[in-house]
Amino acid sequence: MSSRSPRIEFAVGAFLLLALASLMVLAVASTNGKWGFGSDSYPLTARFTTIGALRPNAPVKVGGVAIGQVAKIELDPVKFDSVVTLSINSRYKDLPSDTAASILTSGLLGESYINLAPGGDPETLKPGDEIYMTQAAVDLIQLVGKYMFSGGGAKAGDNAAQSTEGAGATPDYLQDETPTPKE
Repeated sequence: MSSRSPRIEFAVGAFLLLALASLMVLAVASTNGKWGFGSDSYPLTARFTTIGALRPNAPVKVGGVAIGQVAKIELDPVKFDSVVTLSINSRYKDLPSDTAASILTSGLLGESYINLAPGGDPETLKPGDEIYMTQAAVDLIQLVGKYMFSGGGAKAGDNAAQSTEGAGATPDYLQDETPTPKE
């Protein structure tokens, strides 16, 4: 029969409590502190023609500061626009009614988020209102593809970029114009 020392039992118990506490901190951090009880936020909607890589739970920012998150994304079956519902922290309930929304990307390949640019209207957005001034997401891969496959610089028949004449040569686009003499 061996008996365990109280010191070892205390150390194991403390370790388990510390492990459970750290798991609880991770659980709260992963849900952004939202437990699902009550609501300290209000909804706004915005329509976009293209949302790119925007996903639910993406941040909503004003001047780089997160003030909410994307609650849900739906497709309007009539206009075929993407209708994005934003969940805005109720601390920021005084957003002007002429606030503009745009979908931006953090860095070159970072996550997409919605940036709000407040206007100057004294009227404020009410819960459930729609933000009418929106700017759709820019697809960087599509832009790079257009640039690469359109030639990027000089056009195929453009000799201005390959001119062998001197520095005083007249560019191709000015060849047909004749100077008018001064009187």
